Amino acid sequence: MTMPYDAIYLAPHLDDAVLSCGGQIFDRVQAGQKILVLTIMAGEPAAGQMNDYIASLHSRWEVAESAVRERQDEDIAAVTSLGAAYEHWSLPDCIYRGEPPYYVGDEAIFGPVHPDEMTVVAELAARMGALAAAEIIAPLAMGNHVDHQLVRAAAEEQFGAGLLYYEDYPYVQRDGAPLAALAADPAWKVHCWPVTPAGREAKFAAIARYRSQLSTFFTDDADLRRQVG
Repeated sequence: MTMPYDAIYLAPHLDDAVLSCGGQIFDRVQAGQKILVLTIMAGEPAAGQMNDYIASLHSRWEVAESAVRERQDEDIAAVTSLGAAYEHWSLPDCIYRGEPPYYVGDEAIFGPVHPDEMTVVAELAARMGALAAAEIIAPLAMGNHVDHQLVRAAAEEQFGAGLLYYEDYPYVQRDGAPLAALAADPAWKVHCWPVTPAGREAKFAAIARYRSQLSTFFTDDADLRRQVG
């Protein structure tokens, strides 16, 4: 059976795969591989879904009420600039889920999954069953963001031992201890993927297309290159 894709990168949010693996994705495409970046939490929020926390994030991102549509457009531009295909699923980002909201504030989004969302893993895993690729690559959920936790758990439920993982940027940069622990565990095999100079430049350019997210991670283009490079 010929797989439609050589690899599918599972991204919780509209930037995660490019931030973490942009150079690798570019290099694989240049080598003739077919790559899909699948963003799971890419859906529109329910009408009127707003609170002070969401408003503060939208203000920082400098986006209007169409924040998700703007971020989708950024992601399409970034992913296609690397030569990969994209797909956006309809589950909203955690900040938009629940009534009353499940996750309000940084402590909540980097904490445990809300009890009312315990069925999400099985639902996502079932849908992932239709994915066809030689490799499925999921986030390690470093940083403990609830959406990263959900995507990893769903992928593990569906793909088991055949699953591959990527380290979540920028969380791995802030705390490398979990990755160091995995590297020391004989049950895990850690592989460092060298990225070409062209891949690095393509990654920088792709990340810069996430205009709304740049201020969250970087002070300017030079800082982007310093941190990511």
